[in-house]
Amino acid sequence: MKPVPRRTLTAPIRRVRFVWVAVFFCFWGLMISLRLGWLQIVRHHEFVERAEKQQQRTFEVAPRRGVLYDRNMRELAMTVLVDSVYAVPSEVGDNRAADAAILAKVIHQDPLDHFTTEQAMLARMNDSHNFAWIARKLDAPTAQRVRELNLKGIYLQKEFKRFYPSGDLAAHVLGYVGTDDDGLGGMEQQFDDELHGMPGHMLTAVDAKRHVLGSVVSEPMPGENLVLTIDSNIQYMAEKALDAQVAKYKAAHGTLVVQDPHTGQILALAISPRFNPNDQRHVDADALTDLAVSDVYEPGSTFKLVTYSAALDAAGVKPTDMVDCQGGSMTMYGRTLHDDKSDHYGVITVQAALEHSSDVGAAKMALKVGNDKFYDYMRSFGFGQRSGIELPSETRGLLRPTRKWSATSVLSLAIGQEVGVTPVQLVSMVSTLANGGTYLPPRLLMREEDKDHDGHLDPQPFHPETSIPSQLPDGAHRVIRESTAAEMRMMMHGIVVEGTGRPAALNGYSAAGKTGTAEKIDPKTHTYSHTKLVASFAGFAPVNNPAIAVAVVIDTPTVGSGYGGETSAPVFSVVAQEILEYLGVPHDEPLKSQKELLAAKTTTEREDSGDEVADLSAMFDDVNSLPQDDPLRAPATAAAMAANRAADAAADAVAQEKADQRAAKHSELSSLSEKALAVFHAGPRGFGAEGSSPDAKVQPVAVQAQVETRGNGSVVVDETKRVAVPQFDGKALRLVVQQAGALGLRVQTLGSGMAREQAPAPGTMVPVGTEVVVRFAR
Repeated sequence: MKPVPRRTLTAPIRRVRFVWVAVFFCFWGLMISLRLGWLQIVRHHEFVERAEKQQQRTFEVAPRRGVLYDRNMRELAMTVLVDSVYAVPSEVGDNRAADAAILAKVIHQDPLDHFTTEQAMLARMNDSHNFAWIARKLDAPTAQRVRELNLKGIYLQKEFKRFYPSGDLAAHVLGYVGTDDDGLGGMEQQFDDELHGMPGHMLTAVDAKRHVLGSVVSEPMPGENLVLTIDSNIQYMAEKALDAQVAKYKAAHGTLVVQDPHTGQILALAISPRFNPNDQRHVDADALTDLAVSDVYEPGSTFKLVTYSAALDAAGVKPTDMVDCQGGSMTMYGRTLHDDKSDHYGVITVQAALEHSSDVGAAKMALKVGNDKFYDYMRSFGFGQRSGIELPSETRGLLRPTRKWSATSVLSLAIGQEVGVTPVQLVSMVSTLANGGTYLPPRLLMREEDKDHDGHLDPQPFHPETSIPSQLPDGAHRVIRESTAAEMRMMMHGIVVEGTGRPAALNGYSAAGKTGTAEKIDPKTHTYSHTKLVASFAGFAPVNNPAIAVAVVIDTPTVGSGYGGETSAPVFSVVAQEILEYLGVPHDEPLKSQKELLAAKTTTEREDSGDEVADLSAMFDDVNSLPQDDPLRAPATAAAMAANRAADAAADAVAQEKADQRAAKHSELSSLSEKALAVFHAGPRGFGAEGSSPDAKVQPVAVQAQVETRGNGSVVVDETKRVAVPQFDGKALRLVVQQAGALGLRVQTLGSGMAREQAPAPGTMVPVGTEVVVRFAR
């Protein structure tokens, strides 16, 4: 039998195999299609970006930062191109350590520069494969030396660097920038977005070996140029005068602000010490603070301008009204308020109280106004709120609402305590008084309305205005009436002419202002320090048509008395004189000689110098015709005083009997010489007006003088008896004459007002009939 063929058995198997293979290939094809669709459709954009990253390089092109100009279009901050050094570590290869050592010797010149040390360079090259910075923004000589090294894998690249042509001029106004051109202070920080501009991009195609095949560049958009209200010349004058005074009085720091009172524009903002924004690496961090807007201090007596303005405007007070200063002491709710220890004023005019900076007088003005109104006036003058000046980190100051006041807070606020202000707030307050009573917010940036008709910023030289603009800027408002402002200007002028501000006097220009001396809080005792003071002066000139307003604040002077009249007022005098002459402001007063100007600036207030006392002693020697060997000639030593007392003791026994006989025969005023009686009866200005009562009685003494007046006018004095010179300080002229006459002494008077100095010193034993020299002042 033949075997059965197998073809009938294998055919179904082949069909099944074919089906499975077909199904497999169909599934495989489907999966491939899905994968290709996923990669080419769903993830297409991702792979395009990855391809671009592998084949192209995109570099950011830094924009040129905008220029900062002063109002005369002088460049204060600009951008220049400099060289930076970078490395491609893959090209440097194994020479990284050697190259780092060579480059450090050329580049690393400053011990404070930790970026360019050998270790720092080597670490950056080891951490990167394609790019590593070696040094940024080098000066031209150093960059040339690196170029001459011609090291493999080391390249130079141009970068923008911020440059300040005038060095530290207006440094706190301009601020500074970091390595990447980011604003870090002042206007640079405040307007960083506007100044920075929009960066551009450079797209470069490379092959597998990183060879450049081509590039496309989108140009960057440069930053906006800004024009400031600062005048570089005025800024330099302010900084020079402030630096000299801070150095002279060895103060911690000082601030000076010059403002146009009719527009609010800041013409100069000086701080001492300053920093150089071109050399940030060596800048002390404390010197970066803009004290004009960030530093708060108690203003002291300069704040009395607010007090008196409120009293004149709201309480109907007039400069000629009388106020009782109570001898320089006032007690309220258990607190005693004292004037300066040398001031003992009685009933005086409101103007005199301001001229001599009486704390008692200021407190009574505030009490007349009332707490709520007084607070409203302080707020209206701009205190306790930000002014809006275009500088970062401005503080609002310190001013508590009335609900948080204590019973005696009004007394403190009246004299500039319990309130914190900034120098910019202070100068804005003075400008308000100068322009007729309208508060204008301070500003540092020229605005759109300052542009010409083409929209360009042209030079805007400062020309003093005589009135405020018809369209007031935002934030401007009336504070006091124009008549009140006019009265305040006249009273402030009296401060410079007759009061504590005499060192602020100008030559050929009238000036007005107010001195201030504030005690700082001692952080250890949390009480007011008697040695750490803040001396200030705020004023304007000329008086009738003010061109500028100036505020000077000197913190912690360690030389001299520390009073504002001695420390800060002279800075105002120097700066205002130079600025007014620079601006060509016409003189409104006759020019004075140097001797006359020195006399006008010599103050007879607390800030007196010891030289004037010596002048009184010389006058005493002259009017009494003392011989050179007379012990009364400047009896400054204990030996001279002892000689006087010995002579007195020897003469006492001889003259006692005669004196007892004469005492009953002479009235109280019979001892006065004809000259003293003439002065007494003539009733000169100031007689009995301040600090004395018409009913004041002088106790008679047991010993009367033997003064004989001859026909030729000469006076013969009985020198057998000596008397002690009384203490005249703080007494009115009438009382001084009466007291001296009762002792048989004559008085040579200088000035008017209250007694401030005398020669010889109190307690000196002098012969009866001696003429005592007394200086009076208001």
